[in-house]
Order: sequence, then C-alpha cells, then structure tokens
Amino acid sequence: MGSTLPTTHDQPLLQRAELGDLKLPNRVVMAPLTRARVANQALVPTELNAAYYGERATAGLIITEGTWVSERAIGFVNVPGIYREEQIAGWRRVTGLVHALGGRIVLQLWHTGAASHPDHLGGELPGGPSAVNPRTRSFTADGFKDTVTPREMTTADIAAAVDDFRVAAVNARRAGFDGVEIGALGAFLIAQFLNPRLNQRTDAYGGDRAGRRRLLLEVVDAVAEQWPGRRVGVRLGPYWSDGDLFRADEETLADYDALVTELNDRPVGYLHLRGRDRAAPADAPDLAALARYRRRFDGPLIANNGFDRASGNAVIEAGIADAVSFGTHFIANPDLVTRFALCQVPAVSDPATYYTGGAEGYVDHVASGGSARVVESLSP
Repeated sequence: MGSTLPTTHDQPLLQRAELGDLKLPNRVVMAPLTRARVANQALVPTELNAAYYGERATAGLIITEGTWVSERAIGFVNVPGIYREEQIAGWRRVTGLVHALGGRIVLQLWHTGAASHPDHLGGELPGGPSAVNPRTRSFTADGFKDTVTPREMTTADIAAAVDDFRVAAVNARRAGFDGVEIGALGAFLIAQFLNPRLNQRTDAYGGDRAGRRRLLLEVVDAVAEQWPGRRVGVRLGPYWSDGDLFRADEETLADYDALVTELNDRPVGYLHLRGRDRAAPADAPDLAALARYRRRFDGPLIANNGFDRASGNAVIEAGIADAVSFGTHFIANPDLVTRFALCQVPAVSDPATYYTGGAEGYVDHVASGGSARVVESLSP
C-alpha cells in the first residue's frame, strides 16, 4: 500500500520562504520564549542555552527569548543580555552551533520599562512614558511582584533607550545573529509608549498617535541602520489584553492600523503579529484579526498565538501569513518541524518547568524517534 502521509508540498508550513533578506527552508518559526535559564550574575548565555537552541535548529527561523538591551532594561530574573562583551561571546556560542546545524537565528531585543521593579534596578524606580503604574507583575528573585508607579522618562532617558537598542543591534551582528527582532508588544516599554492610558505625555513622544509611535519608529531606524538590507523584524501585539490598561478596543486597533501602515516606509524585514487570544483552547485562531493588518503591511508577516499544524497551514494557504510562529509547541518538541512533516501529535509541555532553571523541562524532551536527547558539554 502507498503512503498516506502528505508530501512537503501538501503542507504550506514546510515550503521555503523569504522574510526580507532571511531565506527560510520552512515556515515553522520558533517564537521568543522566556525560560529564565541564565543563572549567573553577568547574565551570559551558557552551554545549556546553546544546547536548547541547537536542538531546535530545524525551525525555519529561531527567534530568541527577549534579551536585555542594557542594564536599565532588565525586568525579569535569569534572562540574558547583549550589552557586555562576555554576553556577546556567550551568544556567539549559540549562533555558531545553530548555524553548524543548518539553522537561522535572530535575536529579540527587549526593554521592560515601567513593567520592571526596583528589585531589578538597585532599588531605583523603573522609567516609563508617564508616572502611571502599568499594573502588571515582574518576576524577581523572590517571585512575581506587583509593579510600582514609575518615574516619567525624560527626553534624555528616551534618547539613551534608543541608543541602547542601537548598540544591542551592533552587538547582535558581532555575536553572529542573522538579524534582530524588536520586541514591541505585551506590557513592556515600547508598548507602553503606544498605549494612551499609560502615555500621558504632551511632548513629541505623546499627545496623539503619531507622538506615541515615535519611540518605536526611532528604534526601528536606529536598529535598521546597523543591518544592511532587510534583517530587522518588528513584533506587535495590538490585541494584547491585560487588566484595564491594556485592551484591544477600536481606538487601540486604529492606532495600530496607522502604525503598521507607517512601517511600510522603513526597511522592516517582517512583521511578527500576535493575534487575538482564543476564547477556548479548542477554538481556531481568529484569522480575520490578522487579515486586518495583512491588508496594511506590504512585507512578509509571521502569524502567532494559538496555532497548531492544521491552522498554521490554513493561515498560509489563505494568504494571510507567510510563516507561523509556535511558542509552547517548541518547548516540548525540539523536533517540531519533523513532527509536523509526519503529522504526529506534538508532545505537551509542563508549565511547572517553564522558569525553574536547569535542564529539566528545557533540554530533556524525547524526540519523535523515541530516544531521549542527551546534553553533552559544548566546550571547545
């Protein structure tokens, strides 16, 4: 009897793609996942991190965990940075292994802004667009803590933050990355400036939607200047909801309409868009919510949030996305591309291991062939 498994060409997820100047062998993208595995004071990526990313090198593109652009950006424990020489060297170990295994990897740049906590900043208040508490939580050495009212950033503070992103982009090239992604979603710095309930400024960085998006556009310009061609992605979450300050009302979505349209004037390699949360786990992702921004952005689009193999193939087949990023699926399935190709049901990850540190739940998952992966020293 002949095989009933679909061929590569039956699954859009497994076809080649180009995202700007990034050439992908498939359209299965690893979404950025904070895993809190950098348990050293200098926040340097280790052999454990290299093993983790190396195991997932068959992804069409790996987008790393959000990475601190400076000490001022920190807002979560055990997350790596890209502002020290030893951090650059640590990341170079990661990119070298991923490339040796045939993969492509970009670094996501992260700044938490007002969503940080004094525990991360030597007791100082975090900075935000205005002195408004984002009312979220920060993961500290003592567990999750409620955020506090931040200090309003001065224009000098804002210029310093833009420069932090610029230097981080330079350092990412030195570390061997194939590009960078600007993290501009969630409850973090850039999304805070985009939010009219948090950004109450009356200067050039607030006042109206054009002012509120100025920080992001300046960051895009500063970062893209360091990367010839189109190797800079932007991740947005217009549908992000968190309490009463982050909500996807029509005013918010209209602001993002204008922002996404303006990104067409920048050398953006791709737009990484987080869609609506599903009402129930069994629901399919809302493709119309993604199509709203597909119509406004001329470049490649990566769809994210709640996709599986079937819905991932469907969103590409419909022309709404060029690739799909998967987060939790990649935690327990380093060989996710193979599982999709063989139409296997992905293994389920254990949330209790997401931020615990160490190898458990990080590099000890079983491959689809049935044999456990073994982590060995990656020292030269």
